[in-house]
Amino acid sequence: QFRKKRLRFGRSRIHEWGLFAMEPIAADEMVIEYVGQNIRQRHPDMREKRYAQEGIGSSYLFRVDHDTIIDATKCGNLARFINHCCTPNCYAKVITIEAQKKIVIYSKQAIGVNEEITYDYKFPIEDTKIPCLCRTESCRGTLN
Repeated sequence: QFRKKRLRFGRSRIHEWGLFAMEPIAADEMVIEYVGQNIRQRHPDMREKRYAQEGIGSSYLFRVDHDTIIDATKCGNLARFINHCCTPNCYAKVITIEAQKKIVIYSKQAIGVNEEITYDYKFPIEDTKIPCLCRTESCRGTLN
């Protein structure tokens, strides 16, 4: 049984908006499910281009597996505000409930009140690099 964690979104030192704990969270606890529209699409680039044409500055696409993506851009929850960090306090895990795959964010360690919730996006390595803004001592410099 999962008791929903009290979380809030607010200004982040990492990147614009972030998600923050409003209560202590112990290690190895479920923090939040990443909710959005399940899409079966091999090329999410088309959706990102459409969002850019519509003037939507950020898209929130989270790949579940080879064929499935959760798009939280227009119909997501607070989990979409979780920022990347090279030394995160949480991790994402794909779980299956009643034959449906879901992405759940779990704490790697104890998280204090007002601490920002972060995880490693684990973007694939590409030629065009996305700068990382986490500024931790072990920052890799890029998200991909």
